[in-house]
Parts: sequence; structure tokens; C-alpha cells
Amino acid sequence: MLSYTVYSEAGGVGKTSLTANIACAHARAGLDVLVIPLDPQDGNLSRLFDVDDDRSDSSADSLVRHLVDNPGGDFDDLIRTAEGIDIIPEHNTLSDLSDHLAREKSRAEDFGDAYNIYAQLRRVLVENDVPDRYDVLICDPPATESDHLYNAIYATRNLLIPFEPSAKGEASVEGLEELATNFADELNIEVGVLGAVPIEFKGTKDQNEIVEDVPFEVPEVIGDRTSMMEGCWRHQCSAFEFVRTHRSRRRDYEVDTLAKFDRIARFLETQGGITAPAPPEPGALEDPEEVTV
Repeated sequence: MLSYTVYSEAGGVGKTSLTANIACAHARAGLDVLVIPLDPQDGNLSRLFDVDDDRSDSSADSLVRHLVDNPGGDFDDLIRTAEGIDIIPEHNTLSDLSDHLAREKSRAEDFGDAYNIYAQLRRVLVENDVPDRYDVLICDPPATESDHLYNAIYATRNLLIPFEPSAKGEASVEGLEELATNFADELNIEVGVLGAVPIEFKGTKDQNEIVEDVPFEVPEVIGDRTSMMEGCWRHQCSAFEFVRTHRSRRRDYEVDTLAKFDRIARFLETQGGITAPAPPEPGALEDPEEVTV
């Protein structure tokens, strides 16, 4: 199974949009994909795909309950499906994840048992045969150092880094490389960086120099696609679905961006040893009379 965490220390770089669209690109190639968003704030991947109906329902089962070994139902009942990808939606209990894990650790230590706070997501995934059932696992944690992030890294062991091609973004990439190294050393695991994806690239000389200096592979560069991404959030869908059903005319630069998402997915699949069939060409429009602008 190809597994990775999409993470940037800087907020607002399009991390969640990138996660959603690469997940769809994997699914377009016929792969079974599970996405686990872990952001306790609103405006997250569950919201983007309109699968967050139970977010504020205190009686609903949640991933957090499974992480602290107190499930309210079967793991599979947590899963929702949108655009061919499986998603475990965020729940408001994610806001208290660190407190819940700290209590579990304290209880375990009272009985003389070891308890790794950061290994709980991996435990849940293994216990529910996720590595055997899925081709791709993607985690989307919040843009802060937290137990959410560390559980994601421990579970996936790989990072994909979206970043803004600016001095600030360059510093963020460097800081994330150090974070991954320190975390790997502390927990005695290997953490790899599969690649880095510049977002909102405008082609300036400074931006080109920054991209050239990134110490990781850059499979594709994504330009400024604010209108398309805002449309995705408004219609609660991926960019593939937005261009296909919510655009009244073909915009070549948007179709080119969809192709880049596909190529990023193929690059990552190659890194994970997966050979997937070529997906259909992106950007086919429905009947314009049935499409809104």
C-alpha cells in the first residue's frame, strides 16, 4: 500500500485541495483509496466532499473513539464514499484528541504498560486490515505540530509537501525536513519525503530559483488556480468534478491542471511500486445546457 501524509507547516497553501484532487487522481486510475482527514477545524476535506453530516453529533461513532480503543461501532461504518474515494470524516472530538490520548497513556502506565500516543492510528488501521484492503492511504492533518500530525506520520511513514514558492514557503520546507528527521529519530522509524509540490506558482525569477533549490523531487508545479479551487469548495467537489459538471466551456489551463494532478498521482504510485492503468483524459464536459458556470 502506498501511504503518505500531505503536510505543510504554513496554512493556506492549498494542502487540503491538493490532497482531495490527488486522491481523486489515484481513484481515476482504478485504485482503492482511503483518505483520513484529521483537521479539527471547519473548512476541511470532509466539508469539501460534503461527508461531514455527523461532525457535531456527540452520539455518533468517530475515529477518535477507535483511537482510544472505545469504538461505538464497526470501523467500516465510519467510512463515507465520494467521487470514488473512501473517506473517514472529521468529527468534533478531534479537537480533544490530545487529551484523550494523554488519559489513555496515563491509564496504561498505571498498570505498568507501555503506550505510544503516536502509534494509535497505525494500530487501528492494522487491526482493520486497511493495508490489505486499500492501494493508497492519504492522511491530511492540520497545519500545526500536534498529535494528529504525529499519528499521521507514524502511520504513513511518508510525506508529500505542498508549499508556496516564496521565501516563507522555502523556510517551511526546510523546517519540515528537520521535523521529519527529528520525529523519525525519536521514534526509531524511517520517514521519507516523496516529493514537494509548489502551489500558486506565477513563474517569477525568484520563484523559479526557489523551486530549483528545493531538496526534494518536484513532480509538477501548480499555478494560481484560485477561481477553480473556490468553485470546488462552493460546489463541494474535486477539481475533476467541478470542471466536468460546473464549467460551461473548456478552459485549457484548468484541464492542464487536472492533468498535473494525474501526473502527480502517477509519480507517487511509482514511488510506492504501484503500476496503475492510465486514467481517461481529464476535463470532459457534460452537455453545456446542463452545466452551471
